[in-house]
Amino acid sequence: MDFIETLLWPLRWLVELVLMLWHQLFTAIGMDPASGATWVLSILGLVIVVRSALIPVTVKQIKSQRRMMDLAPEMKKIQAKYKGKNDQFSREAMSRETMALYKKHGTNPFASCLPILVQMPIFFSLFYVLRGAADGNVGVGFMDEELTKSFNAASIFGAPLKLTFTQGWEQNNWTVVVLLGVIVVLMIASQFFTQLQIMSKNVSDETKASPMYRQQKIMLYIIPFAFLFSGVAFPLALNIYWFTSNIWTMAQQAIVINTMPTPNSEAWRKRQAKLKAKGKLSEDEVAEIERIEGNASSQGQRQQPISAKRAKKKK
Repeated sequence: MDFIETLLWPLRWLVELVLMLWHQLFTAIGMDPASGATWVLSILGLVIVVRSALIPVTVKQIKSQRRMMDLAPEMKKIQAKYKGKNDQFSREAMSRETMALYKKHGTNPFASCLPILVQMPIFFSLFYVLRGAADGNVGVGFMDEELTKSFNAASIFGAPLKLTFTQGWEQNNWTVVVLLGVIVVLMIASQFFTQLQIMSKNVSDETKASPMYRQQKIMLYIIPFAFLFSGVAFPLALNIYWFTSNIWTMAQQAIVINTMPTPNSEAWRKRQAKLKAKGKLSEDEVAEIERIEGNASSQGQRQQPISAKRAKKKK
């Protein structure tokens, strides 16, 4: 057992426990223990457990990501202030102002990466569990000899869950090759669509004009293709886990965008318009919507509408 496997031992134990419990559940209702469907459903059950546990972390990440993009204009001002100043004093001053800006907005650049960082040890724990089972080795806890044999016998549409793309290619198992190819394409598409939802619907107009947004837009077309590596290097069972997790992320993101949109974004304007039509906005909120709509439709300056309450106060 290498160092990383030893380090991940507690997580491997938990992964084996969850897989075993789901596998026992589906076996108890009459499914074949060695069926690929039973194991796929067990892996989906693992996704449900892991992603449900990560909901608080994910919500925090979404809020942090939103704040990071919203503070882009202020960040640009700090960078412009110290542009061309490479002395130590200026670098330290720029760093202090940047950290103060993060503190003011209650975020930092690493918070947006938190869910993926938390998920990676779980992903690799599952990788070691499945790799050990594929080699005929029992696990560290609940992946006993019976479950190991069961996993090795499992296949879906004739594609063994333990095989990788490379192994399928070498063994002329074209079902594995085709299935993994389809899953990789779907993973790339789901990742792209998830990020596109955020950038097209849930980013404020001010942020869209910033350099950070343009950089994020470039990454939108690059990051999804990282799944090409996972499609080749990892077994079919592990790619099913990652693809299902991607679908969860996409659905979760759509819910968040509809219920917690970024102020002054396209999603926010649509939500506010719906609430306005239903009469669920206060007078001040209605005035704010009218002000934004007026600015968008008029090239010149438009006087900000004021609510009835403000008008009375002004008198």
